[in-house]
Amino acid sequence: MTQLIDHRYALVVHPVQAVFLAGAFPLFLGAALSDAVYAQSFHIQWNNFASWLLVGGLVFSGVALIFAIIDLFRPHQRARGIIPYVLVLLAVWVVGFFNALVHARDAWASMPTGLGLSIIVVVLACAAIWLGFRTPHIRGAT
Repeated sequence: MTQLIDHRYALVVHPVQAVFLAGAFPLFLGAALSDAVYAQSFHIQWNNFASWLLVGGLVFSGVALIFAIIDLFRPHQRARGIIPYVLVLLAVWVVGFFNALVHARDAWASMPTGLGLSIIVVVLACAAIWLGFRTPHIRGAT
């Protein structure tokens, strides 16, 4: 007799993709904290730290975005609700890229905008993690 296994707590994302998704969050959070410290102390090295942390976060979220775009072409993943996750992850990467461009300017010129964009990227990364790790509702399953 064949026994069916119900994966009740299946993730929207693949575990390898989850590593890159979860790895991007501390990098973006570190960039936001470095921007906050730079806003208080005006030591330029904190802006350099934020720039490097943003690049690391963009690399990690870019790999997760590539995996997510590949998953868009799988009907089983689309049924699990991966489309909002991909859209939020794309927003994380685009806003993070513009944040990296802002940080590429002179340290004094990057300050009010860089901190605001860093906070937005952290909030979007939290939303992407929540959408990626949530238990999907599959239609027709009880």
